[in-house]
Amino acid sequence: MSDVQTWIKDTVTQNPVVLFMKGTAQFPQCGFSGRAVQILKACGVDNIVTINVLEDQEVRQGIKEFSNWPTIPQLYVKGEFVGGSDIMNEMFESGELQSLLKA
Repeated sequence: MSDVQTWIKDTVTQNPVVLFMKGTAQFPQCGFSGRAVQILKACGVDNIVTINVLEDQEVRQGIKEFSNWPTIPQLYVKGEFVGGSDIMNEMFESGELQSLLKA
């Protein structure tokens, strides 16, 4: 496992909610990342750890390999990969995401 893969693994396992995104929660750099932050806030999650993949090309590529998922944003809850903004939106609408975040 490369250094970046180890760092990603440590980050997602040591924090309850981690969002790998383009930009920051305050200044998302793409619509999908912005939507992901809005969904988490709507679920009442305040302690989101966000990782701006635009700041580090290794992390940007590494997270895609880590999850075997080609797009950003990517949500992790308690170390488990949940999905991107479309999956988050579907789970939010069904109530599944709220249950997962409260568990």
